[in-house]
Amino acid sequence: MVSKAVSSDEDMTHFGLESPHPEAWENPPPADSYDVVIIGAGPAGLMAAYEAAKIGAQVALVERNLLGGNCLNTGCVPSKTIIRTARLYADMRNAEDFGAAAPGPIAVDFAAAMERVRRVRARIARKNSVQSLSDLGVDVFFGEASFAASDSVVVGSEALRFKKALIATGARPTIPPLGGLVAAGYLTHETVFDLTERPDRLLVIGGGPTGCELAQAFCRLGSQVTIVQDEPMFLGKEERDAAQILSDVLARDGIDIRLGTETVGVRIDGTDRLADLIQEGTHSTVVADQILIGAGQAPNVDKLNLEAARVEYDAKDGIRVDDFLQTTNPDIYAAGDVCAKRKFAHFEAASSHIVVQNALRSDRKRVSNLTVPWCTYTDPEIAHVGLYVREAREKNIPVKTFTVPMHDVHRAICDAEEDGFVKIHVREGSDRILGATVVARHAGEMINDISLAIQAGIGLKNLGHVIRPYPTQATAIQMAAAAYRNTRASTAASAGDALFRSAGLPR
Repeated sequence: MVSKAVSSDEDMTHFGLESPHPEAWENPPPADSYDVVIIGAGPAGLMAAYEAAKIGAQVALVERNLLGGNCLNTGCVPSKTIIRTARLYADMRNAEDFGAAAPGPIAVDFAAAMERVRRVRARIARKNSVQSLSDLGVDVFFGEASFAASDSVVVGSEALRFKKALIATGARPTIPPLGGLVAAGYLTHETVFDLTERPDRLLVIGGGPTGCELAQAFCRLGSQVTIVQDEPMFLGKEERDAAQILSDVLARDGIDIRLGTETVGVRIDGTDRLADLIQEGTHSTVVADQILIGAGQAPNVDKLNLEAARVEYDAKDGIRVDDFLQTTNPDIYAAGDVCAKRKFAHFEAASSHIVVQNALRSDRKRVSNLTVPWCTYTDPEIAHVGLYVREAREKNIPVKTFTVPMHDVHRAICDAEEDGFVKIHVREGSDRILGATVVARHAGEMINDISLAIQAGIGLKNLGHVIRPYPTQATAIQMAAAAYRNTRASTAASAGDALFRSAGLPR
């Protein structure tokens, strides 16, 4: 089957884009000056615009493409929608695991799956429409923004003067400099959701969150998937045992995994795309209908003319900010993927709140005080919050880890979802939670308990006292707390024994 992408000149309303960028929209006449000009209408920019307008600030919001940014249009929302559909197909094929019979040959309706993606995206887009912003008094401008000076931005032929500004332009996919790739054509998360026909053979280059999530989803939707990762494991920053579980699961799904493998070039042979690989000196070739690039993100700093605004930046790491998200121009702030090391939509929204407080309310809130969890939405999911053991050791913090495998959790057994674990790190000698990793089908939900505990200063002992309905998979957290209490009890018992022995008393 030949895969097709939707033409860019198709009716925008088919994709639910009318609210994020109405075709008939005309930019308003600019005010003499704005309390804040926000560049970029992704999660960070939108949240900042809403919050600033609600406290009475005069706000201009500039977006070059679509309200909602990558998260709504090409990232979080469409990817999680297609992941849910792919998970359903996997459950149907694995019906025997649940004491049921598979419903015969399972035909994947890929077009229907992608139409659902667009339908869901359109529904969510309505909550962040131009109209809702205008009703709050936000002046919305569509077009490329660039700084003309340290206190003004140009959009088209209009100059927007500001007292404060927020740069929230996000990031874009990093494209590896592979010979022949551009000529062969490729997909990224910005274009893959425009497909209307499934690629029979899909090559995914990159084993980070985007690459792993979409590789598994397309495999479960019926594509023959090969994933190539130049590092020896997936998700290079996660716990090694978590990455190993993911690798095992992807292989079980039927994905051809090429770890420690470099893609050195791409060729075209008729309608086929051929990728040349090297693994430990051995050359091989993968044939694909489509190539999906999942090799990370680069900050959107080009075309902003940041030099005119006296804002320092780096093409790789993005805009330089301090702990208050202030740039080298004290009147200009940055938030989200354009300046963050870890690029998450929920962190974008949280950091934009800090900017509004610091820029418009003269507060001094630090981004380092945020407790930010994250999750890779494979099946099982991999979620983390706080410190990893290696980070704690680098800081000379003694660590004690309590691990509960999901195959010991009753609800996970009932659900036939036994892959994974809950791993909680505490400072040795106390119950202060330093960090945690959860690998489970619902890890993104389960990590919230631990995030709240870290944020509120609740120790593992007291976290274990929370009564949870039985049976739930979050019981694993309670089991980790019980393991901590047992360790403390054993320590106390050992100390008591030593005391009695030193006194010459029988125990």
